[in-house]
Amino acid sequence: MTNRITGTTRLGGLLGSPVAHSLSPAMYNESFLQLGLDYVYLCFDVRQKELGTVVQAFREMNVYGFNLTMPDKEAVIEWLDDLSQAARLIGAVNTVENRDGKLIGHNTDGIGYMRSLQDAGLSMNGKEMVLLGAGGAAGAIAVQAALDGVSALHLVCRRGKSWERAIHLADTINQNTACHAQVIDFADHTSLKEALQTSALLTNATSAGMNPHPQVSPISDFSLLTDNLTVSDIIYNPRTTRLLEEAGKRGLSTAGGLYMLLYQGEAAFHIWTGLQMPTELIRGKYFS
Repeated sequence: MTNRITGTTRLGGLLGSPVAHSLSPAMYNESFLQLGLDYVYLCFDVRQKELGTVVQAFREMNVYGFNLTMPDKEAVIEWLDDLSQAARLIGAVNTVENRDGKLIGHNTDGIGYMRSLQDAGLSMNGKEMVLLGAGGAAGAIAVQAALDGVSALHLVCRRGKSWERAIHLADTINQNTACHAQVIDFADHTSLKEALQTSALLTNATSAGMNPHPQVSPISDFSLLTDNLTVSDIIYNPRTTRLLEEAGKRGLSTAGGLYMLLYQGEAAFHIWTGLQMPTELIRGKYFS
C-alpha cells in the first residue's frame, strides 16, 4: 500500500466508531490497485459530535468520497449538499460522493441487498415481501425494494420505539412508490401467517441470530415457512443463522447477508469512480 501512494493520491474512507473491524479498506484498496486508480481508502474512528468537523475537512481536502456507519448515517445529512432519491426517502446515507465540490449523499445498503438477491437467482419484481425489523438496514432495504418493483411490502416489528418508525416508513413508501406497504405487529400471528402465504421472500433485517447468540431466531414458529418462500438474512456472522438453518431443513432457498456487504460496496465504488469494481476477484479473495 505505502509504496503506491504518490503526491496525487486521492483520499477516501470510512467514518464511524468503531471501524477497525471493517472489511472495506481491503475491498476498496484491492479494487483500486487492480484498476490502476490513484486512490486510497482508510478508516477514521470518528464520534458523532466530531462528524461535522471531519466532513467539512474532507470537503476542503477534496476527497473522492466516503462511507458512514451508524449512527452517523442520519447525522451526516445536515452537512451534505444533496441526496439521491433513495437516501432522501430512507432518511439515511451510507455513501457520500464528492461531485465537483458538492457532497452528494447516497444509500447503497438497499442496492446491495437487492443485488444479492439477483445473485441468488431471485427476481422480486411484481412480488410480495415480508421484512422483519424497522431499523436502519430495514429502512434501506424496504425503500430500495419498493423502487425496484416489489408489489407489496409487509413490515413486521414489535410495538414500541420502532413502531412509529415503521409506520412512517410505510407511509413514505406508499406516497412515493407504486408499492403497497403495511405494518404488522410481531404478536399478530394471523396477519404474519397470511402475509407469508402470499409472499415470495422473507427477510430478517433484525439482529436476532447474530453472534454471540446464533441460536436465536426472529420467529419461533418455523411452520410459518411455507413452500413458496425464499428466506434471507442480512446477518453475516454467523453465515448461516438459525432462521436460515431451519429454512434449509424445509428445503427452502436461502440467502445470507455476506453478499449484501459486497454489493453495497460495489455500488459505492461505481458512484465514486464510474467504473465496475472487480467484484468476482474481491468475492474470491475476501468473501469466500
